[in-house]
Amino acid sequence: MKTRCLPLTGLTLVVALTIAARASAQVQTPASAQRPAATSASAGNAENGKKLFTSYGCYQCHGREAQGSTATGPRLGPRPMAFANLSKYVRQPTGQMPPYTSKVVSDAELADIYAFLQARPQPPALESIQLLK
Repeated sequence: MKTRCLPLTGLTLVVALTIAARASAQVQTPASAQRPAATSASAGNAENGKKLFTSYGCYQCHGREAQGSTATGPRLGPRPMAFANLSKYVRQPTGQMPPYTSKVVSDAELADIYAFLQARPQPPALESIQLLK
């Protein structure tokens, strides 16, 4: 059974979720705990991760390129939070995001999704966008 992100309502909720996501990205974990997670994430397949990101409905809240939106869900790429923090949040989220347990999304699939997030290109610099000049 696939789980979908629910649409968020209220600017306060969006701000709270953004703050929670940033706070979880800043949580310090021991280096020994980060190494195994980083190893499994680096072994991920970005192409398969894109398919999984779409099939699990992540794009519905985070956008097809993981760019996020203030109305639905935070930006996840191109520089995602550390894999250990992302994995913890996906498994036990706070706020409106439903949990994606290992029964729903395997660790290998999560590593593929993380590889997809890492592979997102950097947006162009504002100075280089002609319409903004």
